[in-house]
Amino acid sequence: MNVIANLFDMTFFWLILLFVFVIIEALTVHIVSIWFALGSLCSIIASALGAPAWAQAAIFAAVSAAAIIVTRPLVKKFILPKNTPTNFEQIIGQTAVVCEEINNTEATGAIKINGLEWSARSDDGNNIPCGDKVTVVKIEGVKAIVSQTQQ
Repeated sequence: MNVIANLFDMTFFWLILLFVFVIIEALTVHIVSIWFALGSLCSIIASALGAPAWAQAAIFAAVSAAAIIVTRPLVKKFILPKNTPTNFEQIIGQTAVVCEEINNTEATGAIKINGLEWSARSDDGNNIPCGDKVTVVKIEGVKAIVSQTQQ
């Protein structure tokens, strides 16, 4: 009778853990405890089949660890935001044409690149006349910082 009571206690213990991990998973935005819920489920099965408590604990640890190792890279791939380059990152290093004289003192200037017009400033503070070719060095806010291309 003691073995049956112990078996019931361990099954109940793993069942409580399973529910706790499922509730934690349901309450969080990120995947944090699903692996441990799977380990608890396997330990419930082991307990129902009469495995000793040490074996149930080992199964819990092994299944949880294996689930983390196997699925974590996939979860990271689908959950973490992807850094998609925007149009401003793609124009850095490209050549553009000045369509409005660049004058840092007067805060004026524009370039045309890939069919789009960008406000522009010179990286060295020199004026750059309309029609000159420039290279986009970096983006600061909504302005392209450019350097005059050697002609």
